Amino acid sequence: MDRQPLLAYQHQTLQGPPSSLLNYLYAAHFLARWGARMWEFSVGLYMVSVWPDSLLLAAIYGAVESASTALFGPIIGGWVDRLTYVKVLQLWLVTQNLSFIIAGGAVIALLVFSSLKFTNLVAFIALVILTNISGAVGVLSTLAGTILIEREWLVVISTGHPPGLLTDMNSVIRRIDLTCKLVAPVITGFIISFLSLKASAMALALWTSISVWVEYWLFMSVYKGIPALGESSLRRISKVSSSNVEESISASQERNSSIANDGENSAATGKSSVSTVIEWISKVPYIDAWRVYLQQDVVLPGVALALLYFTVLSFGTLMTAVLEWEGIPAFIIGIARGISASIGIAATVVYPMLQSRILTLRTGLWSVWSQDLVPESDRCIVGGVQNSLQSILDLMAYVMGILISNPQDFWKLNLMSFGAVTLAAFLYTCYLYRIRKHLFHFDKLIPLVQWL
Repeated sequence: MDRQPLLAYQHQTLQGPPSSLLNYLYAAHFLARWGARMWEFSVGLYMVSVWPDSLLLAAIYGAVESASTALFGPIIGGWVDRLTYVKVLQLWLVTQNLSFIIAGGAVIALLVFSSLKFTNLVAFIALVILTNISGAVGVLSTLAGTILIEREWLVVISTGHPPGLLTDMNSVIRRIDLTCKLVAPVITGFIISFLSLKASAMALALWTSISVWVEYWLFMSVYKGIPALGESSLRRISKVSSSNVEESISASQERNSSIANDGENSAATGKSSVSTVIEWISKVPYIDAWRVYLQQDVVLPGVALALLYFTVLSFGTLMTAVLEWEGIPAFIIGIARGISASIGIAATVVYPMLQSRILTLRTGLWSVWSQDLVPESDRCIVGGVQNSLQSILDLMAYVMGILISNPQDFWKLNLMSFGAVTLAAFLYTCYLYRIRKHLFHFDKLIPLVQWL
């Protein structure tokens, strides 16, 4: 009699969590990502429409978004790590959807009252600032949701189940994101082209207003249906609480010790003050993280990868705004962006075939082979610094867009992008030559040339 529940539990463990709950998770993730992708595509079109013949507003928005990610990304990660799953879920969904609703409302006001910049400049600037801040907050909350679902929930759900479950869930989540990136711009482009920009902004606000309730119900159904999520959330909070208690006790002891020894070692303290300051600076999280990053063997290809973000030719906000300024219909831009995303999907299929024939190093997939070269204890730090470096280069691209805001001078930004990509290729080539001691197998190429 007692063996039946145990056997049933073991059977459920081997089979994995109920497929209905996984489908709820995938559906909720789709709803969340769809709204984010709609805004990501539309914001450049909104900005160039609000201020025609200039990339200034589009570049400012991109700079604000990139700067917020670079500055507050690590803080978001720590915040997610300190709160319960339910609290993070609630704050994420409310903040993201409310931000996009406010941003959509501000955009509608800017489009409806298009002469506002001439009649009431203060109100115009206030609406632009509101749009930028709301969009940046929405992007940061999306980052929090990504960390919660992809870095926490998927790992917890797959624990105790066959190892292939985590791989399958990661693949589905990634496919959902790429599908939203592929389809959302196309549909949004059709709305803009055949209805209006105002209609697309209203559709975004309406979508987020309705979908937030469905997303919350779906995510909570998953949370309640998989006990491991609740247990993991409680363990996290207990760990954070005990850590805070230990830190307060340690700080109190250090303070008491400092008071007791005050005056006795004043001379020694004065002599070592410089070294103490240097040691303190070296332990600042940001500086310490960069120190760890610069000590890695992958720093050169990491810089090369970051340089690829210093570009305006990636269907981002600036390129979308320029294409709109050139008179290209929004649905054509959406289709082109969808084709770009489909190439990314194809890359996930081509990579395994390339990796089986050539070394992972030669494929240039930094995120894969760096896992083998970076020590396990430093991977999160190196990955965080790499993301920050990429955001900094992305921010620099938007800063150049602010300085060169005339769409007629977009060719100058193109040249800068070409130079950055060329420098990235040169740095990676140097690293590849340093590791492999050669770039081509000339002994294999010569017979081929002779045969031709």
